[in-house]
Amino acid sequence: MKIFIASDHAGYDMKQYLIKEAGLGIINLGTISRSSCDYPIFAHKLCDSILMTKNSRGILICSTGIGVAITANRYRGIRAALCINEKMAELSRRHNDANVIVFGANVITYAAALGCLRVFLETKFDGGRHARRLQLIDGDMI
Repeated sequence: MKIFIASDHAGYDMKQYLIKEAGLGIINLGTISRSSCDYPIFAHKLCDSILMTKNSRGILICSTGIGVAITANRYRGIRAALCINEKMAELSRRHNDANVIVFGANVITYAAALGCLRVFLETKFDGGRHARRLQLIDGDMI
């Protein structure tokens, strides 16, 4: 599985921490510093990469996580879940087949984000009734 990560300036330090501590060969799509930048640019880069790469997942980080989550969820085929604990990370995968986990660098500790990321990457999608709900989200059954 390929794992992409992107953040704005507010998420830069958490991004660097996750890349180092996760030890998974995560592909860094930027930003490359703490200099002020626009989070949608990096959310778009990550979503494009996920959609072009089979068997991939993503990590997005900004100050609260809200901005990058809103941006990412505008893409058909991206299911970005803002998570603040491991239970949310688990259920985002089991029930929603989330392919992007989102963190708010100012609302979750680095250690908690790392724990969420590990659960997110290890958890499988349950399918079944949840697959039907994904079709409803995409508007395929309306």
